[in-house]
Amino acid sequence: MREPGFWHGPPSLKSHLLRPLGALYGAIAAKRLQRQGMDAGIPVLCIGNYHVGGAGKTPTVLALAKLLRELGETPVVLSRGYGGKLRGPVRVDPVRHAASDVGDEPLMLAGALPVVVSRKRADGVPLARAQGATVILMDDGFQSPAVVKDVSLIVIDSARGLGNGQVFPAGPLRAPLRPQLARTDALIVVGTGTAAEAVAAEIATQGKPVLSAHLKPDEAVVAELRGKRVLAFAGIGDPGRFFRTLRSAGIEVVRERSFADHHPFTEKEIEGLIADASAEQLTLVTTEKDFVRLRSDLRLASYANTIVPFKVTLDIGDGAALRTIAVDALKRGRATAS
Repeated sequence: MREPGFWHGPPSLKSHLLRPLGALYGAIAAKRLQRQGMDAGIPVLCIGNYHVGGAGKTPTVLALAKLLRELGETPVVLSRGYGGKLRGPVRVDPVRHAASDVGDEPLMLAGALPVVVSRKRADGVPLARAQGATVILMDDGFQSPAVVKDVSLIVIDSARGLGNGQVFPAGPLRAPLRPQLARTDALIVVGTGTAAEAVAAEIATQGKPVLSAHLKPDEAVVAELRGKRVLAFAGIGDPGRFFRTLRSAGIEVVRERSFADHHPFTEKEIEGLIADASAEQLTLVTTEKDFVRLRSDLRLASYANTIVPFKVTLDIGDGAALRTIAVDALKRGRATAS
């Protein structure tokens, strides 16, 4: 879906009129948070956010998976597979599956580590364990009570924050903020903006860790694009963040095209982008997630060699603090299971 502009603007009539629906949705979501979930039998680390749309969860999952592997663990990602048609549980196969089958984020993650997609997350736990998981990395699902979590790390973008702070559909929040804050074990603030300062201060007041992080572009891709003029397009939760990341890496972005999150591109749209880029001698650049979605679509795969995927990783400033969070969660999860 494309986020309404009033979610991230000043108070508006639309938001005000939708507040009763937001209050109802929020009451249901808050009550749901109190349900008791199943014990996975192994540690579960959840990476989530407070709101709909992008905040940097996927790069965080990859960063945490790398850390867990360094600790000798075998992490398996558990995802609901948003945007995919398969209900699962199924292990994602990058060769056999397309984004339309399992979702673009699981397909992207499956290039680096095992991923299990299950519309009902609890049903995916046995399959994750059958893949040899010593720890489950839950990609999203912070608001879902289906599986007991040993730690919940929340990712928030420093430039977007929480938008207007209202609950869906009046705003972007998935549930009232207060109960979400209470269930947060650590906060990861991505970027150098100031929009997340109030939330970070609240988490710090509760004595919980607040970590700073930033997206680090792949040096080889930056070198490939250096000196070129680009047309950047993205169908993610926050295309603006992608465009800002490109510019901060010294890339000359001449044209921008934004699409809704998880947008299913058509041949006409991609051909149009290629034609527009060619007319101005621009290089087409998109996000890894969008590129995976294109490459896995048989109708669009042939266009992939005309588009540069812009790879980024998440650099967490205090790696030692993240390591401590992970180690404590592993101990807690194993103590509960024993």
